[in-house]
Amino acid sequence: MPTYNEIGSLEATVEQVMALPLPGLHLKVVDDSSPDGTGELAEKLAERHVLDGKPRISVLHRKGKDGLGKAYAAGMALAVEEGAQFVVQMDADGSHPASAIPQMLGTALSTGAGVVVGSRYVPGGELADEWGWHRRLLSRWANAYAGIILSTRVRDITAGFNLWSAAALHAVDLATLESAGYSFQVELKFRAVHAGFSALEVPIRFEERRAGESKMSFGVQLESAIVPWRLRLRSRK
Repeated sequence: MPTYNEIGSLEATVEQVMALPLPGLHLKVVDDSSPDGTGELAEKLAERHVLDGKPRISVLHRKGKDGLGKAYAAGMALAVEEGAQFVVQMDADGSHPASAIPQMLGTALSTGAGVVVGSRYVPGGELADEWGWHRRLLSRWANAYAGIILSTRVRDITAGFNLWSAAALHAVDLATLESAGYSFQVELKFRAVHAGFSALEVPIRFEERRAGESKMSFGVQLESAIVPWRLRLRSRK
């Protein structure tokens, strides 16, 4: 769970995750030196959640902010290194429903899928009512754009709510991922599918963030437009 200035939403999101009936669950918060105190709050939450003397939450503090993708890669790589069999990536802002995690895990265990996507764009998937037509159009266009270029057949390839098997994460080689922003989601799924892992989608309702501001900038959007072409060209080589 990467964070940057998410002090208004982190606690509620963390409590929803920690309430899940999954005894082996461990939450890793990756904070990029949030100036609003998010990292300090994460440490307090870690102190609160201890079971049989073992912490159920750990916090990875990174110096500076160098992109969502880099934060995800750092946290996911460390989770696998520490022995995680499955890794869920989700936002701290409350947009991803923690209640869907058991279903995503069950899907992976029953099918052997390398990645299970919490999808907005399969039957049953929804977007929050607060999403205006322009955001809906941009999101649909981004998925269609990347999907056509890369031919992955993943309807929500830009989704940031995903469950990965450790094997799939080993195969994609997190240390070599180049995308720094939201295009990380596209690059990671493409690499996994290209490596032979199956990607399945389960429907979710994507909510509006609880607090704070979106990290989407023009530079991030530009990278998202370029990355699919770069991935396609490299895969052909």
